[in-house]
Amino acid sequence: MTTTTHDDARPDAPEGDPAPGGASSLTPAERRRLTRTPDPRVVTAVLAFSGLVAALMQMLVIPIVPSFPELLDADPADTTWIITATLLAGAVVTPIAGRLGDLMGKRRIVLALVVVMIVGSIVAASTSELVPLIIGRALQGTALGIIPLAISILRDTLPAERLGGAVALVSATLGFGGAVGLPLSAWISVTFDWHVLFWTAALLGVVVFALVAWLVPASTLRTEGRFDLPGAIGLAIGLTGVLLAVSKGNDWGWLSGSTLASGLTGLAVLVLWGFYQLRVSSPLVDLRVAVRPAVLLTNLASVALGFALFGSNVSLPQLLELPAETGVGLGQSIMVASLCLAPSGVVMMLMAPVAARATARFGARICLVVGGSIIVVSYAVAAVAFDQVWQIVLVSVLIGFGIGLAYAAMPTLIMHAVPATETAAANGLNTLMRSLGTTSASAVVGLLLTANSMPFAGGSVPTEAGFRLTFVLGGAVALLSVLLAVAIPRREPVYEDAALPTGPVRTR
Repeated sequence: MTTTTHDDARPDAPEGDPAPGGASSLTPAERRRLTRTPDPRVVTAVLAFSGLVAALMQMLVIPIVPSFPELLDADPADTTWIITATLLAGAVVTPIAGRLGDLMGKRRIVLALVVVMIVGSIVAASTSELVPLIIGRALQGTALGIIPLAISILRDTLPAERLGGAVALVSATLGFGGAVGLPLSAWISVTFDWHVLFWTAALLGVVVFALVAWLVPASTLRTEGRFDLPGAIGLAIGLTGVLLAVSKGNDWGWLSGSTLASGLTGLAVLVLWGFYQLRVSSPLVDLRVAVRPAVLLTNLASVALGFALFGSNVSLPQLLELPAETGVGLGQSIMVASLCLAPSGVVMMLMAPVAARATARFGARICLVVGGSIIVVSYAVAAVAFDQVWQIVLVSVLIGFGIGLAYAAMPTLIMHAVPATETAAANGLNTLMRSLGTTSASAVVGLLLTANSMPFAGGSVPTEAGFRLTFVLGGAVALLSVLLAVAIPRREPVYEDAALPTGPVRTR
């Protein structure tokens, strides 16, 4: 089976022109743009940088989280909303932005998200109060929607022979931004006033906006229909309820009224939302496409892989930074710990061309299985050896190899199985699944380490058994992703206008 593309999906067509037949209405500037042939390397570099900045927003304040109660003169439980608000905003906005991109133009929505991120950065940089900072961080969190849109833009604008490597590179920025952004954030927060973090984010946003507006071509490939506002509101309410319960369960108590009310309400709203999506003519998420075996199993594997990745992001820094006097920790500073984990992100980026060639040679399904298997091995090593810094670095790098391979395979599997007019929405849903995994990992790993702690210096620290259980759990979840990947159909009927125009489908 082969895939085809629409003639109106010209990479050099202006976003405002609905079809080739509309050339008579073009302005002189738009006519000049039609003669421009975008350099695939430049487009890929700009979108990869955009994804890197978006991912950096998720990890921007991690190094100074313990200092926020003192910096803001606020209760520690309240300052956790600085992280929670970012996760919630990213998870809710990502699928909505994807649908808007399919309807209104992907580059246009990327630019809109960048503007929101810049505004959020300026709000956060201009305050030392808790509530405005939470608002600013929520606005920054919406940048997560840039990554699936960037992947979809690559599909619309790049030639088939360059698409695999470009998709792998942009997909890897979700992990690379966190791994490399952590030491950068730590250095800025240690060297300068903490507000500089947000001014830096605002400056990066301005650079991204200029590069995307100048160098990324627009596509005329659009979805017919209207934006499903009730569906967007329902999804936002449902996801917020579920994610609040998951992310705040440790603080509120897992059986408390607040946690149960939030989680159950969110689940009920999502069920009703699902029934509504099946009946509306222009749904926010086409659930009939989403439940196709290739799409559904890939998304479920994404949840597991997101959990496996963030589980290491939560546990390994703690292990490195805990005082050596505990008998468990390795006594490293925040800066050193961040540098120890940075090679993992570098490996993810370096794996992009390797993953692209492997996907073309062996198929995306096989690459997802192998990537997940490498993560299983990584956690197995961690479970038996975590008393030396070099061992933690080794585990982190191995996880980077696995994530780099697996994250490159997932968008390929998704785009082989959805119509071309739904690429952004489908990639947005896949990114949401990864976010669900990362949010769950933060809560579950936190609960596990808290439940297995011991007294130290007037407080409590995780025990050796707690870390070991965390690594065993991470390996088990990674193994689940492998089993889900194995279950993905080797051959499945595809749309004639499938989203990935790469010739014969290789999903084996």
